[in-house]
Amino acid sequence: MVISGNILSEDTMFSSQFGFLNLGTPELLLILLIILLLFGGRKLPELARSAGSSVRELRKGLNEGNGKNQKQADEKKKQSKSNS
Repeated sequence: MVISGNILSEDTMFSSQFGFLNLGTPELLLILLIILLLFGGRKLPELARSAGSSVRELRKGLNEGNGKNQKQADEKKKQSKSNS
């Protein structure tokens, strides 16, 4: 990927996306190793499944909330047009 003459590597793109974490590959591997040691190999798939379902439910709830807000905004527009 070329941006204004500079060539960005995948590592640079990752760090710009998650710059606030400031974690490199060695740090991420160390974190994964510690998690593996704490929970063991048998619990990791279960933890990943539960984390995935939690994220899915969160997104579903956010989308439902956005839909309700959009409906309320549409109703207010209709009321204001009918009052005018």
